[in-house]
Amino acid sequence: MAPEAKEGARSIVAAALVEGGYGGREIVLRVNAIDTPWGHGDLAAAASMAIDAVLLPKVESAERVRLTVSLLDALGAPEQLAVWCMLETPRAILYAREIAAASSRLGALVLGTSDLRKDLHALATHDRVPLLTSLSLAILAARAYGLAILDGVHLNIADETGLAASCRQGRELGFDGKTLIHPSQIAAANAAFAPSNEEIEWSRRIIAAHAEAIAAGKGVALVDGRLIENLHVENARRLLDLAAEIERLHPSVKDSS
Repeated sequence: MAPEAKEGARSIVAAALVEGGYGGREIVLRVNAIDTPWGHGDLAAAASMAIDAVLLPKVESAERVRLTVSLLDALGAPEQLAVWCMLETPRAILYAREIAAASSRLGALVLGTSDLRKDLHALATHDRVPLLTSLSLAILAARAYGLAILDGVHLNIADETGLAASCRQGRELGFDGKTLIHPSQIAAANAAFAPSNEEIEWSRRIIAAHAEAIAAGKGVALVDGRLIENLHVENARRLLDLAAEIERLHPSVKDSS
């Protein structure tokens, strides 16, 4: 956004929030960094808006998170307002652990893979191998501190095959979802990150089998020859909870597999 338009953007956002129409979805507002001319004003506006989280760009240290949180507290932001951090640079990846542990307000990490790739001097390969170390370090930090984590964007809107592959890879790596740049990308992301019908059915079966085993005084169960333990049941319940939340928020989203 052009610098001269940044001040006016706050009133546009405020009007859009009043207009509503977002259902029960989380609303996250990306603000300018606090060391820019617009950062403090953005935080002041965010503190009084009906949003769920503030997304901070190019976070590279825990100190930046703590300073932002202290400003939100001073501005009277509600306790439930979360802070999300974008990791977009090599320094951010190296300090991902400290950033993830910086504040109880922290709710999610978001990868800025375009800027990260540029700073790494990495090539934009189809398999994203040059980024895998960085992606994995960020995922480790998020999981260690109980945070959600979102994969970076796929810039080529016309490349549907590449988008689908990137989404699948993100799911396989452990991301919770993917940031998007165009509405046409929503379907591919939903297909990759929403539990499939097969996963939902399998989850129900292993939960039931494990419950039967426990009732019979056994610690494990077998389903189709596979050993089922507590860790499998925990993941099954997570998938079912995710599927239920998706259905609640968007009943039209159905798995096509």
